[in-house]
Amino acid sequence: MPKVQLPIFGEGFTPINSTLSYEKRNGTVTYFNGMMPVFSHDENDLNTFRMITSQFYINGNVTQSEVCRTFGLAPISVKRAVKKYREEGVSGFYKAKKTRGATILRPEILNEIQEQLNQNIEVSEIADHFGIIKNTLDKAISDKRLHKPEKKRNQSKLR
Repeated sequence: MPKVQLPIFGEGFTPINSTLSYEKRNGTVTYFNGMMPVFSHDENDLNTFRMITSQFYINGNVTQSEVCRTFGLAPISVKRAVKKYREEGVSGFYKAKKTRGATILRPEILNEIQEQLNQNIEVSEIADHFGIIKNTLDKAISDKRLHKPEKKRNQSKLR
């Protein structure tokens, strides 16, 4: 016959539920199952916090609402962390953030493109030549990184 484990939380412990609690001391957060420490991390380490609370949920130690209530989180943030844990595992919380690639229109490329624009070559032809999306060149023209010369008018029609 299984014995009932009474919730025993020492002084300074904050209960998450009847079996799990945490304590913050000297900049470290430690999680306890009863009186036994099960995990600890730096109090400013948000990625590890998200990872361990997701792991507690997936292992059935806590509910998402208990995590939200105890730590004052929005339910969507807990759901996102749990989804990340399920899809990517522990390593998903420590991956480098995706950043944009290097800029396409570097100064030397801009100079070459400007030379072609000065020769009245169409923007779409220039884009094809450099393997750049036409919209990228249009944006550079609109924010004045490139200058599209006005087409020469026929002088005979003006008189």
